[in-house]
Amino acid sequence: MKNSSNTFKYILACSGIAFVMLSYYVYQIFFTPNFGNKDGAKDFVLYIRKGATFQDVLDTLDKHKVYDDKTSFAFISKMLSYQENVRPGRYIIPKETTNLQIVRKLRSGAQDPIKLTFNSIRLKSEFSERVGAKFAFGPDSLALCLANEKLCEKYGFDTTTILAMFIPNSYELYWTLSTQGFMERMHSEYNKFWTQQRKDLAAAAGLTPLQVCILASIVEAETNMTIEKPTVAGVYINRLNINMPLQADPTVKFALGDFTIKRINQDLIEQAGNSPYNTYKVTGLPPGPINMPSITTLDKVLNYETHNYLFFVADPAKPGFHIFNTDYRSHVNKANAYRKSLNKRNIH
Repeated sequence: MKNSSNTFKYILACSGIAFVMLSYYVYQIFFTPNFGNKDGAKDFVLYIRKGATFQDVLDTLDKHKVYDDKTSFAFISKMLSYQENVRPGRYIIPKETTNLQIVRKLRSGAQDPIKLTFNSIRLKSEFSERVGAKFAFGPDSLALCLANEKLCEKYGFDTTTILAMFIPNSYELYWTLSTQGFMERMHSEYNKFWTQQRKDLAAAAGLTPLQVCILASIVEAETNMTIEKPTVAGVYINRLNINMPLQADPTVKFALGDFTIKRINQDLIEQAGNSPYNTYKVTGLPPGPINMPSITTLDKVLNYETHNYLFFVADPAKPGFHIFNTDYRSHVNKANAYRKSLNKRNIH
């Protein structure tokens, strides 16, 4: 009887130890950091494409050595039914993260948004590459949208003017967003930007919102000095009002497709020929923007300076700034002085 009692106590003790060990193990695999807990490890961004399997997820995590223990992650994924419910998305896996935290996040599809910022873009191809590459839909899909005449018409543009719909700013968007969803969001942001107050300012200047964008793109290319932008805009509006060619050097560069040109001369103007972007030969605004002007520049054009200037030229004494003039002869003298300074610096 005594031996039976000892055996029972032994079994009970062993069971207790086993229970404690099992509890500790369960605690470990659920609540102890398993992801990115090595010294110097950084947050990892996991991309899961539509149609991906749990094995695809494991392959990615294995490749980048994101976790310490694959078995425990797979075990909890099975217990919480994640293996059969993989959801696409972009997920940030922070340092010192547990299996439970990651599985719950992935299973719920709680994506982390992309912070999209774009500016200083001239061409649709450039926009497609820079922006499309950040999303699952890719550059080619976005390029097709921008070349789709019917789709552009849906938003009030054409394939020449569609870049005017994209207001340079910072946006939070999900990686799995479709190209259609992206276009809808950007159109919504465009409508938010063009408040009634801004539309009234455009109308007061005799311009449509699209024309403001085209003019702002020229101003954007002409000067980096914010303080000068309303003055430069005023010069171009004065020229438009008297049907004078805009004679904007940046439009010639755009017509030639060469943005490395440092100075425009008569030979280059002739090379640009009758391109609708050659504002030395064609009066009025070009048919589309030559870049994506910033919100600051758009607002500076809307609040352009009223003056009598018709001419301006870079100031050789103050790099980045311009000299404005109402008199053509005086302007020519200033322009000749600027050309001499370029020649002296061997800029052709």
